[in-house]
Amino acid sequence: MAFVNSGGVNIGFEDTGEGYPILFLHEFAGDIRSWESQVRFFCRRYRCITVAARGYPPSDVPDDIGKYGWHYSIDDAIAVLDYLQIAQCHVIGLSMGAYTGILMALRHSDRLSALVAASGGSGAHPPGRQNFIEETTVAAERTLREGGVAAEDMGNGPSRIQLKCKDPRGWLEFCAHLAEHPGTGSGYTLQQVQARRPSLHEFSDELKNCRMPTLLMVGDEDDACLDVNLWLKRTLPVAGLSVVPQSGHLLNLEDPAGFNARCVEFFGSVEKDRWFPRQRGEGSGRVYS
Repeated sequence: MAFVNSGGVNIGFEDTGEGYPILFLHEFAGDIRSWESQVRFFCRRYRCITVAARGYPPSDVPDDIGKYGWHYSIDDAIAVLDYLQIAQCHVIGLSMGAYTGILMALRHSDRLSALVAASGGSGAHPPGRQNFIEETTVAAERTLREGGVAAEDMGNGPSRIQLKCKDPRGWLEFCAHLAEHPGTGSGYTLQQVQARRPSLHEFSDELKNCRMPTLLMVGDEDDACLDVNLWLKRTLPVAGLSVVPQSGHLLNLEDPAGFNARCVEFFGSVEKDRWFPRQRGEGSGRVYS
């Protein structure tokens, strides 16, 4: 484990393997350990850098609420790349990490060569946005009051129960790791990152002009993210969309082998210049069959 100082906060990361670098960014309910199955697979031919978000040990857990925010996640990721003197890398982000990856592609496009944005977009779909903000704010207050996340409640939620069905042992590990997260870090992350980050729809014009090769991944039972990923597919000009059947939010944990295979096929296409911009064609768009 190594650390880099980013705006006065120590950010922990692990650096495993050799080759072209991949930066891994975890979700709210995950941590640096969530990527173990991916690191074990990809480190055989890539250099794997897993980052612990601020508020998630071994990174610092600031007591100052002002040290948390969606923009800090971008700064922290870039700080790690700068420290390691990595000019450019692939990025794999899940959920909260996918949001950070998308914003990195918009603000630091020169640092990314390809982006996997999995299970991204919670709270971005306009019809459910206000409800998402309200529910997240309530969850933040509960987490701060109780000193931690209600891990089993979250694990039994509608977009994470799929892991329990597919891999009961993996689900228990997920819940155990989540229960270890400090209430301050989780509560302030919910409050300052999840509830206060702009909707991806607010970046519509920038996304339309984004030329980053992108693989969007979403589970077909991840109701909070499905509509957003369809919109992202229609908006991002160099994106592909993989909808994973009978799957929820934790795609990399539910089916590690399948997740890894989709990523490696995507990276291979990008590296061979075979990942193409969408061709719109001509005519009305009607399909006759």
